[in-house]
Amino acid sequence: MDSVLGELARRRAPATFFLTGDFTTRHPAVVRRIAAAGHGLGNHSFSHPYFKDLDATGRRHEVVAADRALRAAGAGRALTPFFRFPYSETSLAHISEVNALGFADIEFTTDTNGGKGTEGGMTVDRAVDRALDALRPGAVLQMHVGASQGRTEVIDAQALPRILDALTARDYDIVDLRTLLTP
Repeated sequence: MDSVLGELARRRAPATFFLTGDFTTRHPAVVRRIAAAGHGLGNHSFSHPYFKDLDATGRRHEVVAADRALRAAGAGRALTPFFRFPYSETSLAHISEVNALGFADIEFTTDTNGGKGTEGGMTVDRAVDRALDALRPGAVLQMHVGASQGRTEVIDAQALPRILDALTARDYDIVDLRTLLTP
């Protein structure tokens, strides 16, 4: 996380981080650091389950518990009304449920797949290529700031400087998703 926040700060590049409530509960200082750095924070469920495996009460609990965790950790003004479904698993019914809780579903244009790690066949070059191949106005890029459990590599953190360089070279503006909330 330090390298990601440092790189974003060096380039004055904003971002929106979608955190699980479980991560937030275990690392409230990280949540406060993200918020203090001026980035947005979104809800990514409490425990990152497959929503199709939960009933409506379970899905509601995942969203509400994550929101409570973010608020308790001190997310403050960085907190957004945005929700990212775990595993990108959405349905119209689930989106309606999340909307009824006051959250808008946020989808992405592409995922670098850096979170898969080398065990999942990813490299820094492949993550960068995936990001750059998806570039177009309005694109939303999903990256992972940490490694999957049991892994130490953070491919997206290593890819981030190259991706930011390419965005700058191509005259793209990098925005925090909170810009969607202002006229």
